[in-house]
Amino acid sequence: MLPPIALTISEVRAAVAGARRESKSIGFVPTMGALHAGHAALIRTAGISCQFTVVSIFVNPTQFGPNEDYTRYPRTLEDDRSLCGAVGADVLFVPAASEMYPDGFATSIDVRGLGDHLCGSSRPGHFAGVATVVAKLFNIVAPDAAFFGQKDAQQARIIQQMSGDLNFSLRVEILPTVREPDGLAMSSRNRYLDPTQRRHATVLYRVLEAVHALVASGEHDVTALERFMNGEVASTPGAEVDYARVVDGRTLQPIERIERPALAALAVRFGSTRLIDNVTLAP
Repeated sequence: MLPPIALTISEVRAAVAGARRESKSIGFVPTMGALHAGHAALIRTAGISCQFTVVSIFVNPTQFGPNEDYTRYPRTLEDDRSLCGAVGADVLFVPAASEMYPDGFATSIDVRGLGDHLCGSSRPGHFAGVATVVAKLFNIVAPDAAFFGQKDAQQARIIQQMSGDLNFSLRVEILPTVREPDGLAMSSRNRYLDPTQRRHATVLYRVLEAVHALVASGEHDVTALERFMNGEVASTPGAEVDYARVVDGRTLQPIERIERPALAALAVRFGSTRLIDNVTLAP
């Protein structure tokens, strides 16, 4: 059964209010559409954890830089609606940009520190756009729990921090990365890759698995680990390293040695397609 579509803030609030009147808990999965199995896992988990699931589909213009792929970002609403219906979403919130950012909109949320490195270095303003739109969506939907994927680890950490700092009354749940059979992290941008690029893109997962094994075997020097990551990716045909870093798992700040939980993170370009992935590391 296809879930109904709410195009306006008042429509989705009415749907949520109806569920609240039936004493249902509200789960929320914010997306930019072009849904895949990773999103499906989030929606299924929301349906298990809560009794009414809202999925938003909104390609947020404020998180794209001037030379990024906002205009060509895949928009596949009918397919997305079918997937949402198959995994149990109760309503889709599909606002226009003018609904989310009406004339005169002038507010931005900046989560300081957490966005300074990794994707923040090469995408200035990106995380302010993410934090602002997610804060708006939290206020609009007012869920009991919201669900995000570990693939976007920096984004997830920023949303956790923002939610706590601004006293949102909800749980932010981070679920494991869903992968293709060959290890490539599910991403809406994978469809941009040509067959050769797609074959070589598995280097992200292989390098992160190798780093995880190195740390488990006792290599805790971050310089050595980052040198290994950069070298492995750079030797892959067509791959251009944006960053290959090991940072503190909570603050996302640079570290010299792994003495507490850390995050190994990669951003790699194949042509105009930028892919990210990460793995958590224990000392």
